Amino acid sequence: MALLQQWRDIAYDQNADKTKLQKFWASYFEKEKEIYAELLKTPDELVRGTVKELAEKYGVDVMTMTGFLDGINDSLKAANPIEEMEEDTVVNLGFDKALLYKNMVAAEADWLYNLPEWNDIFDEETRKKLYKEQKSSTTIVKEAKIYPNDPCPCGSGKKYKKCCGRNK
Repeated sequence: MALLQQWRDIAYDQNADKTKLQKFWASYFEKEKEIYAELLKTPDELVRGTVKELAEKYGVDVMTMTGFLDGINDSLKAANPIEEMEEDTVVNLGFDKALLYKNMVAAEADWLYNLPEWNDIFDEETRKKLYKEQKSSTTIVKEAKIYPNDPCPCGSGKKYKKCCGRNK
């Protein structure tokens, strides 16, 4: 069974004891934060290796590294083959800095997008801009409703019902 499926079976087990699952995620998030802090110290360095080698490099077990690779995959310049990944699969951690920041914001992972290491990568203004871009990209804006007696938006000066709103 591929590592990713094993990870998902553990991390998203609907039958698991809720307290154990909360502890599992709390532990995972702490390890994830440490890996990101390390990666962000040298953001332009392309980190490569097998899943097992990267797990050893960052001092985590293979399952934790699998979860990390699943989480960062959408932020990578070149995606990893996470669906069929095994311990000896060579993967990379070459991430797009702006995309990673935005994805952390999208995931509402404030413990990640507020890491102090971001200060050396983006100034405060850039971080605010990226944050705002991400938040506004998921905001649904409804167009103003046009009622029959409103002026027609085409600019004719007629009422909508007598112009573009007429039943044809």
